[in-house]
Amino acid sequence: MAEKTRAGPTIDESETMAPVDVKGSGTREDPWVLRTPPGTSEYQVYRDETLDPPALVCQVGTTKLSYHVRCLDDLHAMLGAHGDWMPLGAADEQKPAAAGTVEAWGRMPDNPVGGWYGLRKGYRGRFGMYVPPVLEALGLAEVTHDARNNRMRAL
Repeated sequence: MAEKTRAGPTIDESETMAPVDVKGSGTREDPWVLRTPPGTSEYQVYRDETLDPPALVCQVGTTKLSYHVRCLDDLHAMLGAHGDWMPLGAADEQKPAAAGTVEAWGRMPDNPVGGWYGLRKGYRGRFGMYVPPVLEALGLAEVTHDARNNRMRAL
């Protein structure tokens, strides 16, 4: 199979970058409508600066997850410093996150918030599933969109 070369590692053609076609403006009244990296589920996301702390709110079916809104800037900065593709490694809060993944970084005691970016106990995981598409929609990152083992990097 032919390969495409991008700055950084070689990406196999089976890994596709999603077109950044986002519905919504990212507000509570008009949330972004995004798809998970594998493309299997649609969800809505909006920024709510009125919450304490300000939050990125994800509505996934009937489940509401929220993350520190600063995760967008912090994740972008970390990926820029990392300088290469990083696995997403999404996992529920009750499961351990694989080392070296976006999910693990979103839980580490030495990240900028000193631990979990997730704000709602019991629903703090899945950072690596729901936050990367937001950075992609904002034009801050590239995310692969395969059935499994997706990765991202900063733009």
